[in-house]
Amino acid sequence: MYRFLTTPRWWGINIFVLLAIPFCIFMGTWQLGRFEDRVDSHQEAEARRPGPDAGAGGAKAAPLDELLPVTKETSGRHATASGQYGEQFLVPGRELDGRTGSYVLTLLRTDGGKALPVVRGWLPEGGRPPLPPSGEVTVTGALQASENSGTKGVHAAGGLPEGQVGMISAASLVNLVPGDVYDAWVTLTDAPSGLTPVPAAAAEGTGLDLKAFQNLGYTGEWFAFVGFVLFMWFRLFRREAEAARDAALGLAPEPSPAAGARPPSRPPSRAPDTQEPSAAAEPSQPAEPSRAAELS
Repeated sequence: MYRFLTTPRWWGINIFVLLAIPFCIFMGTWQLGRFEDRVDSHQEAEARRPGPDAGAGGAKAAPLDELLPVTKETSGRHATASGQYGEQFLVPGRELDGRTGSYVLTLLRTDGGKALPVVRGWLPEGGRPPLPPSGEVTVTGALQASENSGTKGVHAAGGLPEGQVGMISAASLVNLVPGDVYDAWVTLTDAPSGLTPVPAAAAEGTGLDLKAFQNLGYTGEWFAFVGFVLFMWFRLFRREAEAARDAALGLAPEPSPAAGARPPSRPPSRAPDTQEPSAAAEPSQPAEPSRAAELS
């Protein structure tokens, strides 16, 4: 009854199933691992977020140069830098607590000569940004990586009024201010009067964003493929087994006629033959009068 499993067709089906199931399980496990990595990195980033002096993980504020370049491990750490405030810009179109406003971005000329972008706080629309303090200052803030065109809230199209920038990055500031600019920025923990502190954002690739939950969705899809492959194999197996059982009981359906074949046609009926008059049946000519009658 199950001899059909040894046919070349079923050898191919079985090999495909035996290869497809481990592959789908591997891909589903890999996607699940990607999601778990994002969860772990998010938790680690949350643990590294310090307070004004030390974070929940015990990491104290460190000098800026010790935390550069910005990585997943150093993003969100509190950095300290000293210098004098210089140029100030507004970064429009930034949301905070459901309201739209601007970041107040001030460049700190450090003792090393490079400029550090410092977000001193968030300003609601229509407000006037406070002037930065003069003289030597020491700032402490959460370290952040430079923004790019894919960062939320970035205005990369240009065309902003003078005194505004659409992106916090060295590439967007290097043409606006003299000297070198750090490829990083900090957001102050304590904002001056009239401004709201801007919370540090999670490092790219660590937050539980839409992309992280896409990995979780792909995990479900791959495991669903495993169930679909098993269902289709069982369905084909049951159909073949039922067909083999019917054939063994003599219940196999008769083969249907080949496509395009015509049923045998009946010979055309022939009308009964009509007898045509023959030459023998032609009407006889009247007999000529006998010679004796003429003489009489």
